[in-house]
Amino acid sequence: MTAVPDTEASAATASNARRVALIVAIAFFMQLLDSTIISTSLPQMGQSFGVTAVAMSIGITAYMLTMAVFVPLSGWLADRFGARNIFLLAIVLFTLASLACGFSQNLTQFVAARVVQGLGSALMTPVGRILVLRNTSKSELLNATALITWPALFAPVVGPVLGGFITTYLSWHWNFFINIPLGLVGLALVARFIPGDRAADPKPLDWPGFFLTSLGLALLLYGLERIAHPEDGALPAVLLVAAGIVIGWLAVRHLRRAPHPLLDLSAFRVQTFAISTLAAGTIFRVAINATPFLLPLLFQVGFGLSPVDAGLMILAYFLGNLGMKTVTTPTLRRFGFRTVMVVNGLIASASIMGCAAISPETPQAPVVMLMLIAGLTRSMQFTALNTLAFADIDAAQRSSAATLSSMLQQMSMLFGVAVAAAILNLSQIVRHRPALDLVDFRIAFLVIGAIGLAAALRFLVLPPGAGAEVSGHTSRT
Repeated sequence: MTAVPDTEASAATASNARRVALIVAIAFFMQLLDSTIISTSLPQMGQSFGVTAVAMSIGITAYMLTMAVFVPLSGWLADRFGARNIFLLAIVLFTLASLACGFSQNLTQFVAARVVQGLGSALMTPVGRILVLRNTSKSELLNATALITWPALFAPVVGPVLGGFITTYLSWHWNFFINIPLGLVGLALVARFIPGDRAADPKPLDWPGFFLTSLGLALLLYGLERIAHPEDGALPAVLLVAAGIVIGWLAVRHLRRAPHPLLDLSAFRVQTFAISTLAAGTIFRVAINATPFLLPLLFQVGFGLSPVDAGLMILAYFLGNLGMKTVTTPTLRRFGFRTVMVVNGLIASASIMGCAAISPETPQAPVVMLMLIAGLTRSMQFTALNTLAFADIDAAQRSSAATLSSMLQQMSMLFGVAVAAAILNLSQIVRHRPALDLVDFRIAFLVIGAIGLAAALRFLVLPPGAGAEVSGHTSRT
């Protein structure tokens, strides 16, 4: 008599987990699309505000630095006021700030709106992950993670193409206005379907930990961002990164000793979290995040294609990202995390290095096939990394683990672009060339691919049964 109710309860729990993950994914998509879509409209926005396109980059910088300052606080806020309430607040802030960005009349108004948008974004990502973790059993974690991972794969590819279309045929304002319906839908769904919760005994706020962590992260991320834009020379970027590392070390030292630290670093003692988030995972994400930056430049600068033709080539990369979603779960169940992350990581790295072998004379079919393979393997690795990170994290560590994961992923995103840009610039300088050409891109793809290969082999330190409770994989001896 109890079998049917148990089955029904299990099905209801699984359905609720998928629903929560899908709602969080909608918010993530809005956030990530906004981050990638803006770059295509900076010249037109500069004309509208009466400033240069280069001056418009302050809007991106203000957004990024606001995120860096407030991301470390997100886990504490979720515990103190409830993850659902903070997630609702994040969507409200992001949506209203998007409206303000679209109606901005000058650069000052735009930067102020971007600061508020950055605050909403800082709270949205880690708190969204906390909601998914709190509403998902380990057996459903893989499916839930696959749902909240697709925006990170989809938005960076479709964002520039969509932004170019909107800017050309409508106006730059609509790059921000499209967030309004997404935000309203997200608010309605969160309010209707996601249950409220908060920690039974919230900790007092660790002000020194907040100051040190936020300052260190802001300096480090800004320094990495300046490496990709070396107009002022390399020294300021190096000093910023060095200062960020020193203050980050002081932050870690404080967090280890504080009675109620802002972030619980004990999550790093969990092997699966440490490997997939801090060690090999961060290094592999550098390679993964460098590729979407390099590909449009390769096709436009190296091949001489128009933005539209380059976008069509990258479309195959995007289709590969989506195509892997249907087979990720059964593949991980069949082979386990360690085997998949090593083998798939090697294939993904080889496909990145394969981009060094193509040229404008390469037939289109092999290029499209290479893009598909790169997209497929990127999707698989992203989902595996993001799922394994929380496979062995207990309830008390969730808030800090989600915050730490968001911080490290933000770092790896900027570090991937910074490393790729630095390789391109260094190659051009060493070869004494006045501008980038195909050889520089070949060197960059080979180096980035080699970084991925090294990281993929590091996953061998995982035990064969790592994350088995999540993947459902049964190791065979």
